[in-house]
Amino acid sequence: MPLDESAPSMARGHAAPIGIFDSGLGGLSVLRAIRAQLPHESLLYVADSLHAPYGLRDNEFISERTLAIGEWLVSQGAKALVVACNTATAESIALARGRLAIPIIGVEPGIKPAANQSKSRVAGVLATQVTLRSERFRSLIERYAADCRFLCQPGHGLVEAVERCEIDTAEVRALLASYLEPMLAAGADTLVLGCTHYPFLDAAIRDIAAGRLTLIDTSVAIARQLERVLDANGLRAPADAAAADAAAADVVAADADRQPREPRLYSTGEIAHMRQLASTLLGLAGPVEHIRITSLRRAPERTPSA
Repeated sequence: MPLDESAPSMARGHAAPIGIFDSGLGGLSVLRAIRAQLPHESLLYVADSLHAPYGLRDNEFISERTLAIGEWLVSQGAKALVVACNTATAESIALARGRLAIPIIGVEPGIKPAANQSKSRVAGVLATQVTLRSERFRSLIERYAADCRFLCQPGHGLVEAVERCEIDTAEVRALLASYLEPMLAAGADTLVLGCTHYPFLDAAIRDIAAGRLTLIDTSVAIARQLERVLDANGLRAPADAAAADAAAADVVAADADRQPREPRLYSTGEIAHMRQLASTLLGLAGPVEHIRITSLRRAPERTPSA
């Protein structure tokens, strides 16, 4: 997740927000890690739930959505962008870095840490079909997994389940078991969660695996990389200036105990599940705003509901 060297280092002030987006709700797992790592930052999160899952879309569509949402976040004053979606990172982050004049951080499956941790030298990967077929993913395997066998499984149906807030139903457990049991039978001792939606399924995964799999979730690594990028570009909101910066930017300041600020949440689709997931898993009680972000190519749209 390299620093975008071409981004101007002081284009926006300390008080400007950080933009985060995913194809849907999965990037909330990344938002959770960023809030813990950088509690004084203001965050804007966009879920493109109207078009989820990206794993079923073609590359051109994914690139167009990444640019459209990135441009919208820039228009809202974002000083940096986190593409909290493995599929969008794999297919379009290079394009976004060439078009958006702010630092951009992407995500990628944790192949390197899995290869380092696996004792059996067999590891599973759950990811979308687009991520698994991408050149970026193939490069990770070639660089870090020469002596480790990776069992790659498209997680068909899992993104949709998380989008519906179905993270521990009998149907989801059965689907997960059908993916995990062959990996366990093949001797896998490590599992890469190659989609930001999947950490919300970790309790069910751990129950099915019964202690036989170490889960690799890169959310914390992404938050630390964002911190480094902000520092390198002189954009980090310092703790002692948080309240003043927040007031200047007309955002809510952290409370007296320096708790993480409440992020502003947006969705291009249905908002009830996002509100439920944010409340249940992140303890966020704020509103979710519906927004419309158009791109050059339009997909058939569902009617959003509250």
